[in-house]
Amino acid sequence: MTKELETKVYQRGNRLHLSQLVKEVIKDLATSRFLAFQLAKRDISSSYRQSFLGIIWAFITPISTALVWIFINSSGTVDLKDTGVPYPVFVFTGTLLWSILTESINMPLSATNGAKGLLSKINFPKEALILSGIYKILFNSIFKFLLLIFFFLYFQIIPGWNLVFFPFTFLFLMIFGVCLGLWITPLGMLYNDVGKAIAMGLRFVMYVTPVVYTIPDSGIMKTIMEYNPLTPVLVLNRTIILNQELLFVDYFLWLVVITLPILLLALVIYRISIPVIVERLSA
Repeated sequence: MTKELETKVYQRGNRLHLSQLVKEVIKDLATSRFLAFQLAKRDISSSYRQSFLGIIWAFITPISTALVWIFINSSGTVDLKDTGVPYPVFVFTGTLLWSILTESINMPLSATNGAKGLLSKINFPKEALILSGIYKILFNSIFKFLLLIFFFLYFQIIPGWNLVFFPFTFLFLMIFGVCLGLWITPLGMLYNDVGKAIAMGLRFVMYVTPVVYTIPDSGIMKTIMEYNPLTPVLVLNRTIILNQELLFVDYFLWLVVITLPILLLALVIYRISIPVIVERLSA
């Protein structure tokens, strides 16, 4: 009688569940704070050391955009709706917040591309690159807000009590941008066209977001702006800064609830995909 052969099924014992990956991401974010700070300190010192204008570059984008729209408004080329505050303050606040938001969106891809050599040689928590990028955005933002204080003093604008909410709303503005950037990064690492397309797309998106003008009272532009998820992120921050009526509060809170789990999932995908992509690019 033929003896029946024993069948064994071998399974991989190191399979990780999503919940475990999320825990590891959170753990590495916490433990890589010092490394992230050192990376940010190195990048900031090297970038400004090799630049003639130095920290002035942090102001150029919002100031140049604001000056263009101040000129357009003052010349009567475009008839803009009343903003409730002097237009230079309104437009500079909007362009300042927009520049920080776009910097947050672009940061994960630029930070990862800049560290490809390091990633291929040293094994370290990849989350440190994202945390380092956030530190650099915060550093640059400090000088931008110092310039905004000058606008406030010149136009005699007094902030209100709701400014106490600003640290929370501003932090979410950065987190929202980083979340979007994390989803783009793996594809952007493989194809350079993605980064160029995002930069071009953001220039268009700026004009369907109330950055330099208020939301119109009617028309298709009003509908687009009100449904645009970037609108509450930017508008609520600006209304808090300028001590105006708070707008899009409910929409903003829904975005907070939705964004946090999506951010964790994006970090998990980033953690898994980036080592594989770097290895492929280095081969």
